[in-house]
Amino acid sequence: MRENLERNFGFLVNDVARLLRTTFDRRVRALDLTRSQWWVLNHLFRQDGVTQSDLAEILDIEKATLGRLLDRMEAKNLVRRQTDQHDRRAKRIYLTAEVEPSVQAMRTIAAEMRRDALSGLSRQDREQFVDLLITVKENLVRLNENGPSKPTNPKGSTSR
Repeated sequence: MRENLERNFGFLVNDVARLLRTTFDRRVRALDLTRSQWWVLNHLFRQDGVTQSDLAEILDIEKATLGRLLDRMEAKNLVRRQTDQHDRRAKRIYLTAEVEPSVQAMRTIAAEMRRDALSGLSRQDREQFVDLLITVKENLVRLNENGPSKPTNPKGSTSR
């Protein structure tokens, strides 16, 4: 029996996320930012002053990889690193004043893209869609907090 992948939740979520990234990349190209850079800027917009270690965890990338990315961003005056007041080993990352116009442009482009992506849906449908995604996200967070689960036998029987 072949599953209809056009209606497979996992494939759809992955395709939608990929298309959102690709569309956003195309729309912000004029800002001269890479996807990695706008991803960092977006997270700093949400949580300016996060530690470099926490940002690496949030972005799900290696600390060294983020460090090199931040080096390049700092050289372009997009971000600045500052030693944490309570832990001299930790660095906090902040947006610079110079990057503010680019971040605001990104936010505007993102809002327009969300509007375009959700066109044809009523306000109530959009709200319900987001509520459902939040529920799915919470379910997955809870599953990940509980650790790895046992693999299931595809034929439905348990192995002994």
